[in-house]
Amino acid sequence: MALDNTSIPTTTGYVQPDIDVRALSAVLDGEYAEIRRLVRNNLSRHASILEEAEELGLDAFRERVREVVVDMAATGQTGMGFPASYGGGDDVGASIAAFETLAFGDLSVLVKVGVQFGLFGGAILHLGTQRHHDAHLPRLITGELMGCFAMTETGHGSNVQALGTVARYDAARQEFVITTPGDEARKDYIGNAARHAELAVVFAQLEVAGESHGVHAFVVPVRVGGEPAPGVRIEDDGRKMGLNGVDNGRIRFDDVRVPREALLNRFADVSPEGVYESSIDNPHRRFFTMLGTLVQGRVSVGGAGISVSKVALSIATRYAVRRRQFSATSDAEEQVLLDYGLHQRRLLPLIARTYALHFAQDAVRSQLHNVFSGITDDAEERRRLESRAAGLKALATWHATRVVQECREACGGAGYLAVNRFAALKADSDVFTTFEGDNHVLLQLVAKGLLTDQASAFEDLDQAGMVRFVTGLAVETLLERTSAHKLLERVRDLLPGGDEWDREAGLLDSDYQLAMVRFREEHMLAGLARRIKSGTDQKRDPGEVFSQVQDHVVALARAHVERLVTEAFVEKVRAMPEGGEKVALALLCDLFALSTIEADRAWFMEHGRLTVQRSKTISREVSDLCRKVRPLALDLVDAWDIPPEMLRAPDLLG
Repeated sequence: MALDNTSIPTTTGYVQPDIDVRALSAVLDGEYAEIRRLVRNNLSRHASILEEAEELGLDAFRERVREVVVDMAATGQTGMGFPASYGGGDDVGASIAAFETLAFGDLSVLVKVGVQFGLFGGAILHLGTQRHHDAHLPRLITGELMGCFAMTETGHGSNVQALGTVARYDAARQEFVITTPGDEARKDYIGNAARHAELAVVFAQLEVAGESHGVHAFVVPVRVGGEPAPGVRIEDDGRKMGLNGVDNGRIRFDDVRVPREALLNRFADVSPEGVYESSIDNPHRRFFTMLGTLVQGRVSVGGAGISVSKVALSIATRYAVRRRQFSATSDAEEQVLLDYGLHQRRLLPLIARTYALHFAQDAVRSQLHNVFSGITDDAEERRRLESRAAGLKALATWHATRVVQECREACGGAGYLAVNRFAALKADSDVFTTFEGDNHVLLQLVAKGLLTDQASAFEDLDQAGMVRFVTGLAVETLLERTSAHKLLERVRDLLPGGDEWDREAGLLDSDYQLAMVRFREEHMLAGLARRIKSGTDQKRDPGEVFSQVQDHVVALARAHVERLVTEAFVEKVRAMPEGGEKVALALLCDLFALSTIEADRAWFMEHGRLTVQRSKTISREVSDLCRKVRPLALDLVDAWDIPPEMLRAPDLLG
């Protein structure tokens, strides 16, 4: 290799594996290698966008981003999830893989693609019927017809059921009248709205004959000939912390009339005479069925967060094997950064966690593909998908934020220069933790699903919903299912050592690692149920009860998702053929699992699952694993196969 790949000595007797970087890249790309190759080529072809983001004015950069998006659409990469009959690729999984890979590049391009083809196009596809598909999909897929997804309002973000925009049906004229009753109900932060959208998918409260039927979606023209449509008022949100190539805006509707056919009517319709009809009787279930069809947005954003982490870690790792600082082991030459134990501790567990999240993302992408392609078609599987997508999106985007910051610091003052890309990564990815669902709200939804065996994981989070949820919770059944006695019996079946299973098992035994994260999740679940039961037994207000246990709720959800991520990584390693790549991934898997336990060792010690001595041993093992991974670090980040042009850091990488 051109860069320094040496290491300080590791454990005696340990044999360092040889990695075939191309073979490992093939494992990571999986079945979607071809579409990922197309996206990488497109990224290289449009690499100048990284400089243009800093050089162009706001309006010029927005136009440049639109041009790049349309150009990429012409190659087919953005239309993979649409039906072939309309010019798409008939492959939902491929569309997610393409989006993940696109996140190696400029994130304004990524988000505009997500708005146009994921949100706007996805709403037309999944909420509409053939009349909407015929009218809009062919031009939408090419980028000729630009649109926006008008859900969020100034006064309501996560609480979609309480949106203020109203759509009243006028039976005499067979039209819906779309109205913004006040500033709190204006559509806000809407991508594509400020400049480019001609149509909007507008989410509004449907009223028919004076009766409200909840939130539904409508196709509404917002521009005609480049100017705001009659009755539509559009404002520019202006500059943001990042993503300034995306034209976010605010939209108000002053009694805008659209035909009856504008209702996206896959799940509900209104007859010409004004009769509301739906195949789903329960209004809550109908609402969350509609939102559930849009789950691919969360899967996409989670995958994008993982790709952002890969870019940051690739730059920081390459810099760390190039940059020398101080003389630690030789008077003749200063030592490279990655040979310092602290630097290894800063970067290598993050690489391990990024690999772990990659394989967890593979699992949720496959699940999404199977559900949306009809390969698996049952409500329980869809609920599991919604929960896993929500939880992984939260952990992956928080991970990206942490990684970018740590890598920027690890590159010193040079990392602070805009030319070295960290400024753009930091500014553009920060909002990932907020859009497609605020992470804290998403984790509450995940925890609710665990408490109710997925039966109502995605019900509303308003006060009335909390009361129904807490009062209807079968706490006794839950406590029986998660009793500590049964929990210990299950882990004793897995591992040697009887009641001392957590002291006797080897730290590098994946069954031990899985038992620890499974124990933590189920113990937290039982503890949360007990806290809720205590509150309800005291006749306290159910909404107050839930509010006071929200810290426990979020901790449980994080533990649940970390268990899923650990399982995905372990399963991947076990399925690998023997060879250097498997040995390397096994090292990373151990590093991820043990650093996860180490990070939460206070909890494990409080609950009797770690002695002080065992905790210290885990920390020593994590450090030893870092020393073993150190010689492999460059190969591990090279295997992500990020186009060299996207690692734009001339002061760091030369």
